[in-house]
Amino acid sequence: MLDFNLSPELIDLRQRAREFATNELLPIAWQYDQLDEFPLDIIGKADAAGLANVGIPTEYGGMGYGYLEGVILTEEFAAACPGLATSLFDNSLGMEPLILSSNTSLKGKYLPRILKEGKHIAFATSEPTMGSDVAGMRCTATDDGESYILNGTKYWVTNGGVADYISIFATVDPGKSHEGICAFVVEKTWDGVRAGRPIPKLGQRTSNTTAIDLKNVRVPKENMLAPPGEGFVLAMQTFARTRPAIGAFAVGTARSAMEFAIDYAKKRRAFGSKIGNFQAIQFKIAEMYQKVETSRLLVWKAAWEADNGMDPNVNASVAKMYATEAAWEVVDQALQIMGGYGYTRFYPAEKLLRDARLFRVYEGTSEVQRIILAAHAMGAYQPVMPPLEDLPLEHLGDRLGDRSGEEEGPAWRCRICGYVHRGELAPEECPYCFFPSNAFKKAGG
Repeated sequence: MLDFNLSPELIDLRQRAREFATNELLPIAWQYDQLDEFPLDIIGKADAAGLANVGIPTEYGGMGYGYLEGVILTEEFAAACPGLATSLFDNSLGMEPLILSSNTSLKGKYLPRILKEGKHIAFATSEPTMGSDVAGMRCTATDDGESYILNGTKYWVTNGGVADYISIFATVDPGKSHEGICAFVVEKTWDGVRAGRPIPKLGQRTSNTTAIDLKNVRVPKENMLAPPGEGFVLAMQTFARTRPAIGAFAVGTARSAMEFAIDYAKKRRAFGSKIGNFQAIQFKIAEMYQKVETSRLLVWKAAWEADNGMDPNVNASVAKMYATEAAWEVVDQALQIMGGYGYTRFYPAEKLLRDARLFRVYEGTSEVQRIILAAHAMGAYQPVMPPLEDLPLEHLGDRLGDRSGEEEGPAWRCRICGYVHRGELAPEECPYCFFPSNAFKKAGG
C-alpha cells in the first residue's frame, strides 16, 4: 500500500535543513553571487550541523542516510540558494563512485578522512570537448606496472578549486569508447595535478567550478575505482543515483520562486485591486504549484527506487528532465508576475532564473534524458495493450466492414488502415486503402 507521509525522522531532518538554509545560506546568497565566490566555511557548518556527507555508510563512521534523505536536504538548500546547494551537494557526488565501487580498501582509506577531517572530494567526467558524451572522453590512463599515468584535462569540475580528492574518469584508449573507461581517486596534492581558475558563469556563481589539469600524474593501482571497461558503468550508476538530486535542486528553486511570486501578488496593487485577485495571475500560480508538487513526487520516487535496490535509471531521467524544465518555467513566470521589479537585482527572481538555467544542462542535458527515455519506451518498456493488428475488436466488422449478406466467419484486419472484414477468406482487396489480401491478418492469429 502506498504511503506518501514522511516519517517523523524525515520531517525532523527537513526542518533542520530548512532552518539551516534560511539562517545560514539565505543571508549570504546574494552577497556571494555578486562576488562570484563560494564561502568554503559553509560546508564545515553544514557538516557540524549533521547535514553534509550524510550518505557515508555506517561501517565507515557515517550516518548511512539514503537517497530520499539526500533529496530532502537538497530541496531545502536549493530553496535558499541553488549555487550554494550545488557546492554542498558535490561532496556527495564525488563520493558516490567511491561508495558504489567494490574497492573496500579505498573506501576505508578516504571516507573516514572526508568525515572526520573535513576533506572535500569532487567528481570529474566532463572535458573541454565532451560533456554528456561520457564515452567520448580523451583523458588517458596508461598502465605503468604498479601505477597508471594520467594525462588530460577535466572540465566543469564543481568544487574543483577546493577539493582535496577527485574521482577521475579516464580511458586507456579513446578509440575503445566506453570499453576503455576506468576511474580513480586522485589526490590534488600529487605531482602533475592542478586546478584552473574559477570559471565565470551566468548563474550558480556561489558554486566553485574549475578545470583539473593532469600531466603525467602517477596513480597507484590501489586507487582504482573501476578497471578499464567498468568505468563507464560506474559513471552511469553514479548519474542514476545523483540525477534525482538535480531534480531536487529544481524543486527547491521553483518552490522559492513560487513563494516569492505569491507574496508579491498578495501585496502588489494594479487597476484598483491586488493583482492576486486577477484570474490571469491565479492561473499562473496554480500552474506553478502543480509543477512543484509533480516534480517533488517524481524526485522522491526515483530516490525511493535507489534506496530500495532497484535500478533508478529511467525514473531518475524522468525526474531530472521534468523537474528541471518545470523549474525554468516556474521561475520565468514568477519573474513575469513581478514585472519590472522581477527583472532587477533588488528582487530574487533574476538570480533564481540565472541559477535555474543550468539544471537543464549538467549531469546529462534534457536532450540526453530524452534519448534515455525514448530508448526505454521503444525498447525495454513492456506494453499492456496488444499490437494494433491484433486488437480483439471483431465487432467492428459489423459496424464498419462490408459484410456480404449473412456471411459468417473469422475477422480479418487490414494491417495498413485497420479495416476489419468478416468471412472465411480475406478480401482480395481492402475497400479503403486498396492493399491486396496479403495485407490482412486473421484476428487472434
